[in-house]
Amino acid sequence: MTAQKDMQPTNEGEGNRTAAKQYNEATRKFVESGKVDKAAKDAEQAIEGDEAEELKRAEDEGRAHAAPHEQEREI
Repeated sequence: MTAQKDMQPTNEGEGNRTAAKQYNEATRKFVESGKVDKAAKDAEQAIEGDEAEELKRAEDEGRAHAAPHEQEREI
């Protein structure tokens, strides 16, 4: 392999294993940190409180760009 070849990022295509591994590791660390309950309570307060309207607009904007079969999906 040449030095230039080594510097080019590897295209893993769909199902990027490196990204999946990084995501899984970060998720595991977050869960183990004990911050999940607080984050869930903060999110609940946001969607039920003063931020509710702004969050709904953001959700609607995101759905407008989603594939048609995803636009009506409940989360």
